[in-house]
Amino acid sequence: MSYLHVLNGDATLALFRQSKVPGEIVVCREMMCEGKVKYTKDLTEFFESRAKHLEYHYGIDKQTYFTNVVQELEKLDLSGSAADEIVLWFEYDLFCQINMLFILHYLSSRLTTLPTISLVDLHHHPTPQEFPQIFEQRIPLQPNDLTWAADVWDAWCMSTPQVLETVSKLPPGNLKYLPEAITAHLKRFPDINTGLSTIENYFLLRLVLGSYRWYDLYMLFWSELEIYGFTNFQLDILVHRMANAGVIEEHDQMLKITSLGREILEEEENYLDYASLEHRWLGGVRLAGTPWRWDPQLNALVEIEADVV
Repeated sequence: MSYLHVLNGDATLALFRQSKVPGEIVVCREMMCEGKVKYTKDLTEFFESRAKHLEYHYGIDKQTYFTNVVQELEKLDLSGSAADEIVLWFEYDLFCQINMLFILHYLSSRLTTLPTISLVDLHHHPTPQEFPQIFEQRIPLQPNDLTWAADVWDAWCMSTPQVLETVSKLPPGNLKYLPEAITAHLKRFPDINTGLSTIENYFLLRLVLGSYRWYDLYMLFWSELEIYGFTNFQLDILVHRMANAGVIEEHDQMLKITSLGREILEEEENYLDYASLEHRWLGGVRLAGTPWRWDPQLNALVEIEADVV
């Protein structure tokens, strides 16, 4: 048997190599849960759009993106078609789950005939000694799993979140972590009362209790909202946006809430009156002008009147 292992990020690579699990390795270095994704079946067009967006709005050099991300994924084209089995090593959080969806989309787009695709239940950070046992307990994905994954990926890329919210409530089969990850994603839409995403709201609620060194705040986030699996890079961007909106201040690496931040939490002000949504995307949804808001009481997205947007 020949195996091709797809890892989510380089952090796992060294440990995996120490594990002596047999097979070739491809590393997914994307963060598909962050920034714009284009709804297209043409992967060349997709990567061009993605690279342009990440360079302009996230400072990620376009050539570096193609070298480190796209060229690495292109190993799937030949190695995937030659493998007897492709094994996906992705954790349960939003970051990993959306990257996993994209890998399944990539494989179905590039390979004429799919080999067996299996999924490991990677719910923690394993040691090299644990990898072989986790590998042995992997679960082969069934045709229904692949069909549902394709539907969810398409919905992720659409300009409205309605379909995504709907398909996420369907039976997940062997992709058991996806529904919770999608719900966590939908909570990133502006709150109907405050305009804050659930992560922005979390940061402000923490800072109401007192100032935090930025890294300590991130540590709390990783502990209490681990469903997101976000990186330092993503949280830095979020904090920078909040500082630009005037709801937090940073001095000597210490973060504190401002009076405006307190007023927004008390629903006396709305975050969207101060934070620019221009060029901000959640999957295929451009936030500027979108009528969709998260209603915490209904635990669902709601559409507001167009003249309120």
